[in-house]
Amino acid sequence: MLLEDVRKKMSFSFENLLKEFGGLRTGRASVTILDHIMVEAYGNKVPIQQVGTVSTPEARMLTIQVWDSSLVKPTELAIRNSQLGLSPIIDGQLIRIAIPDLSEERRKEICKLAGKYAEQTRIAIRNIRKDGMDEVKKREKNKEISADQQKRMLDDIQKITDEFVKKIDASLSIKEKEIMKV
Repeated sequence: MLLEDVRKKMSFSFENLLKEFGGLRTGRASVTILDHIMVEAYGNKVPIQQVGTVSTPEARMLTIQVWDSSLVKPTELAIRNSQLGLSPIIDGQLIRIAIPDLSEERRKEICKLAGKYAEQTRIAIRNIRKDGMDEVKKREKNKEISADQQKRMLDDIQKITDEFVKKIDASLSIKEKEIMKV
C-alpha cells in the first residue's frame, strides 16, 4: 500500500510538470498555452476555458470564441496581461491570437523556465521519497515490518524515485528541443 501511494504521488507531480510544459510557448499554436490564464468573470477569477472555446484553426493562430459578449474585454485583458507576450485581436465575440516567432533570446528564457519547472518537480519527487522512507522506518521501529522488509521497501522507493527522475529528465530534454527548434 505504501509503495502504491508513493508511486501515485510521484505520478501526480510528474503529470503537473507535463501540464506546466504544455503552457510554455514553442512557436506553434497550442490551446494548452492558455491553460493557466484566469479571467475576471462575474466577480470571480475563472480559467479561460470556462468563458469560451479555445481552438487552433491554423498552426500559428489561436482563437477563443467567448460565449458571453460582456466577457470579451476581460478575456482579452487577461491574455494581454499574462507573461506570454501575446497580442489578442477582438473580432466580435471571437478573439484571435497570432503566435509570433520566438527570438533566440526568448527561446533560451523559456528553456530556463522549463528547467526550473523540472527542478521543482525533482524536489517534489525527493520530498515524496523522504516521506515514504520515513514511514517505512517508522513501521520497522514499531515492529509492523521486519528489517528485511524495510530494506526491500526502501530499495523499491528509491527505484520508483529513479524512474520518475529519468522521466523528468527525458521530458525536459524533449521540451528543450521543441522550444529551440526554429
